[in-house]
Amino acid sequence: LHLNALNIKEIHEGIDFYYGSKQCKTSQRLISHDIHSNTYNYKSTFSVEIVPVCKDNVVCLSPWLAQSLGNMGQVCVCVRVTSTIHLIDPRTLQIAEVDGNTYWRYPFSSLCNPRQLEEFIVMDMDIIRDQKLGAGAGVRSNKHTLAEVWVQKTSEMDTSQQYHCRTFLGHLLNIGDLVLGYDFANSNINDEFLNKMNPQHVPDVVLIKKSYDRSRKVRRRNWKLQEMSRDREGTDTNDERQYQDFLEDLEEDEALRRNGNIYRDAAKIPVESDTDDEGAPCISLVEMLEELSLSDATGGEGDGMMTD
Repeated sequence: LHLNALNIKEIHEGIDFYYGSKQCKTSQRLISHDIHSNTYNYKSTFSVEIVPVCKDNVVCLSPWLAQSLGNMGQVCVCVRVTSTIHLIDPRTLQIAEVDGNTYWRYPFSSLCNPRQLEEFIVMDMDIIRDQKLGAGAGVRSNKHTLAEVWVQKTSEMDTSQQYHCRTFLGHLLNIGDLVLGYDFANSNINDEFLNKMNPQHVPDVVLIKKSYDRSRKVRRRNWKLQEMSRDREGTDTNDERQYQDFLEDLEEDEALRRNGNIYRDAAKIPVESDTDDEGAPCISLVEMLEELSLSDATGGEGDGMMTD
């Protein structure tokens, strides 16, 4: 009983357990009823409150939650959302997973969303190889490399303003690379936990992912997803941008594309690799499936198959 309790109070001749309210509501409405067959048709409605945190969001954990996750930093980056929220501390490479029960007990919100991403250029960097964590520290990521970097906004190249931060992207970045991140130094963020933090522990910049030329990536993309036919001319620009973001997520996240089928695009003309985009994430031919249509089996316009 105590595992999911928000609070426990001792009272006279007993103990009170306090629980949070359910994050979902259900309702049912009778649509039709056949008295002869005793058949009822109901319309069921489910209202579910979803955790408002997405991939590439920056969050600020409560001190209690950060301590329970292995004394990791309060400012973390969400690297994946499945049945749990996968977080990484950009200062130490500590990783943690937050399940639904833990989240609703110690809720937190996103500080920034992908629309606020800004482009930076790496001016200098230094890989940190001897990072030591304190007692009680949690698990560190083996897929990332910790580094200290000096970056400058591409929109401020005519100034001398640079920002220093730690990042978990040390295995991807080199001097001169472009990277997307959030500018905390010049942002007005109103968050309960962030406002109470020591300013020295709040980073000036949080880097999220390396930036590649989108037009080149689209030109080199030799795969596709099966989708329903749609009117591309009537597609909203924002919807198309989100779709392209999803395709890029598939290229960058091997675990994500395991849940879907990716097909080789035979209509795509092969393009020679651009030297400027060496190391850009891509999907290998081994992971692609050959698209099978009815005409492949019957020939022509789908003529009937010959049988004896």
